[in-house]
Amino acid sequence: MEQLKNKIVDEGTVLSDTVLKVDSFLNHQIDPELMQEIGKEFTRRFEGEKITKILSIESSGIAPATMAGLYLGVPVIFARKRKSLTLTDHLYSSTVYSFTKKESNEISVSKDFLKKDDVVLLIDDFLANGQAVHGLVDIINKAEAKLAGVGIVIEKGFQAGGAEIREQGIRVESLAIVDSLENGEIRFRDEDPAQ
Repeated sequence: MEQLKNKIVDEGTVLSDTVLKVDSFLNHQIDPELMQEIGKEFTRRFEGEKITKILSIESSGIAPATMAGLYLGVPVIFARKRKSLTLTDHLYSSTVYSFTKKESNEISVSKDFLKKDDVVLLIDDFLANGQAVHGLVDIINKAEAKLAGVGIVIEKGFQAGGAEIREQGIRVESLAIVDSLENGEIRFRDEDPAQ
């Protein structure tokens, strides 16, 4: 998706050979017009899959998931990283390790919102090591729902997560795949490896 790649080049900051900061449009401040186009692109890529729900994880996956939900006409659920007074039991849960934050979180989704007959599209902001996707897939499996595929805004193609998930037979659609951040330069893969 050229609009996204241009935004990454123009506003992204390479913090190291493995860390790309995109706070100005995705991870802290949201660019609504870009999110709208991202939602349209995920809809185009997954139309015909009979999706009934979109599942994401708080917090940076919520904006692209919501826009895709708007265009697909389906509800969006996000896995919570912390329990609250209103989310304490009757949950599907899984543990996810964040390499960026160097911590594990138990993520949870209410059993009220994810059912056996659901066809679920996962959407998240980044795919690097694949831990968030694994945790969300675990929740879908616990619900006995069907996974339609995974939509990723930015994939770090130089890390193992994307290849590992694809090897499991899971469809992954990434809108921008970064192949390298070496020497502060952002290099993209020309096309999605699933295509």
